[in-house]
Amino acid sequence: MAVDGQGRPVRFLLTGGQRNDITQAPTLLDGFKPKYVLADKGYDSRELVTLIQSCGAEPVIPPRSCQQPRPYDKTRYRLRNRIERCFAKLKQFRRIATRFDRKPSHFLAFLYLASISMWLP
Repeated sequence: MAVDGQGRPVRFLLTGGQRNDITQAPTLLDGFKPKYVLADKGYDSRELVTLIQSCGAEPVIPPRSCQQPRPYDKTRYRLRNRIERCFAKLKQFRRIATRFDRKPSHFLAFLYLASISMWLP
């Protein structure tokens, strides 16, 4: 999921539960022109950092212990909790939290429906 600066969802991509999320990061970023890309340590890879920098954005991703240390803005990284709060708001819907839907298209449709409430004033 990608969110805007206010923590509202702007793009969803569904994957299998056994698939790593970093594989979908380039697709999530496609078409956006962000100033900063905030992500947790699980998204730390040289390829993704290079992709973010080639888009003209600054990666705000803490390095994993197995990677070479690189600087990142720790103050800006604190804003990453907005996406976590967005997940929490979406999981207030029981249908999303428990994944009742068997078909991914039905689950994605309800994600869109639930996210509408975050965009309304």
